[in-house]
Amino acid sequence: MGAVPIKENVYWVGAVDWNVRDFHGYSTWKGTTYNAYLVTDDKITLFDTVKESHRGELIHHLHEVLGGDLTRIDYIVVNHVEMDHSGSLAEMVARIKPEKVFCSPMGHKALLEHFHHQDWPYEVVKTGDTLKLGKKTVRFLETKMLHWPDSMFSYIPEDKLLISSDAFGQHWATSERFADQVAAPELMTHAAKYYANILLLYSPLVQKLLATVQEMGLVIDMIAPDHGLIWRGNPGVILEAYDRWSRQEAARKALVIYDTMWHSTEKMAKAIVSGLTAEGVSVQLLNLRVSHRSDILTEVLDARGLVFGSPTLNNNMMPRMADFLTYLKGLRPKGKIGTAFGSYGWSGEAVKHITAAMEEMGIELVDPGQKLKYVPDHDGLRGCVELGRKVAKAM
Repeated sequence: MGAVPIKENVYWVGAVDWNVRDFHGYSTWKGTTYNAYLVTDDKITLFDTVKESHRGELIHHLHEVLGGDLTRIDYIVVNHVEMDHSGSLAEMVARIKPEKVFCSPMGHKALLEHFHHQDWPYEVVKTGDTLKLGKKTVRFLETKMLHWPDSMFSYIPEDKLLISSDAFGQHWATSERFADQVAAPELMTHAAKYYANILLLYSPLVQKLLATVQEMGLVIDMIAPDHGLIWRGNPGVILEAYDRWSRQEAARKALVIYDTMWHSTEKMAKAIVSGLTAEGVSVQLLNLRVSHRSDILTEVLDARGLVFGSPTLNNNMMPRMADFLTYLKGLRPKGKIGTAFGSYGWSGEAVKHITAAMEEMGIELVDPGQKLKYVPDHDGLRGCVELGRKVAKAM
């Protein structure tokens, strides 16, 4: 693949990673991209680099645009220090020998601590600072904890272009570079998964960011994120989605998430689903053995009810359930209600431990939880149906 012009004298020069399948516990089953951007003005500027394993693609694309002489690049802007965007930075600084390396105050600290290069020509910028490249100007906006302390945006007003670091992206490898070139439903599914697994924790900050963008009067007709496809023509689609997702607005939807040993807990799960659907609730039945945690989080994004089930193993819940609850706790979903259930053979502590985890996350409990010994009988399953109805009515 070659470099792609995205605006006049602005190019995508990143890399497509077709083969990555795990990203810090996030299932990237359709790969991802590491986007970098080059502006060719009086001062030629590179915005971010790529993961170290893909630096050859970045170098190839830069050669393609610049005719082989990378020392023509004057500036490097580091919007984000995470290694999928800065992994090639040390080599690029050595090859390019830039006049300046621009970063946020926290970015400067992180670069010093990570790369240990005191001698790089750092230029620290803050929100509102500008950089004149020639015909084009860069305005900087710090976006702390979206999703790292160093994160920042670069806005080019002459092009109405927002280079948005890790916000507004997707983990999706495609031959296309623009959002309008792919099917919208699949695009928004990838965007929702990205938000749910990476930015959900920072939803209050997303709300503040959207307000700041409005206050600054940024006119945007293209958003170029560091992962996935570039939003052009109608970036309002993803801005509106981020507004909705960050408000954590829930639908009349419930998830029954479970693991099972000898299918007794699974029988309970299906009975609970029957009770929920009988009350008109949309339900997803999600077995942790076959559903990846990051895909379940995408469903959590707009679910109101969360019902967790596990048999008891060694006086505790099953390991997959413990894994999922730990992952969910880190993302701090808001506005959820639910309960727990599970089968057991002796003492049945799983429900107690799941309930404690739910309370710690601030999930409103609508029932103390239900546990049944060994294989559930008809009366036990009838109780599970009623538990489902109870959750539905609480929704």
